[in-house]
Amino acid sequence: MTIRGESPVPGGAASAYDGIDFSVADISPVRVPQITAFVDIEAPSTGPAAYFVFGTNQTLPADLVADRYGQGLAPLIIVTGGINRHNGIVEGHVLRDLLIERGVPEDVIRVEAESVDTWQNVQSSAAFLHEAVRLGLPVTAVTKWYHRRAIQVLATVHPEAAPLHGLSYEPVYSGVPVTRDNWPEHPDGRRRVIREWQETRRRITDGSFVSLQRVNDAFALR
Repeated sequence: MTIRGESPVPGGAASAYDGIDFSVADISPVRVPQITAFVDIEAPSTGPAAYFVFGTNQTLPADLVADRYGQGLAPLIIVTGGINRHNGIVEGHVLRDLLIERGVPEDVIRVEAESVDTWQNVQSSAAFLHEAVRLGLPVTAVTKWYHRRAIQVLATVHPEAAPLHGLSYEPVYSGVPVTRDNWPEHPDGRRRVIREWQETRRRITDGSFVSLQRVNDAFALR
């Protein structure tokens, strides 16, 4: 089976890259765009949506979602994240405060502030996701552009929320943004992007993630 976002190997032969840990190996120039396309979550909703912000200590998501609110496109915003292990902030609380500073009313925002990872971001926000579905709002994940696992976790834990959209940003590590162009050479980006690619493919294959496909600029269940 060819996973969406990757090209099949000519002739159906096994890929020469299968099983290779690219965090320490060279990456073929041909493979780079395939990996980039597979992990890229950008698939924004064109109309009003519930915005699900995955926990982070980056401020860019607040800028993006506040802008959507200002356009009348974010009637419900869910922010997530417990204590950040690097700097001790409570991510959900900080994201809420950043949104309020940017003009988003507090009653639009739902806060989850106990989770420790991506799975818990979603699991601990079940009531808020049910609210979005009940209101008939499509769910848009807001996370790093290469964080494909976030979309997969949302669809796996809450399949009723699919099809899912994605609104992405370029996170900054070591003072340099990780972009779709520079990640193979970025000191932190290479490891992070390859991890997303390998782990997501593995979990789709073993069935612990649902299989998704892009349909009409959204991630839909196969």
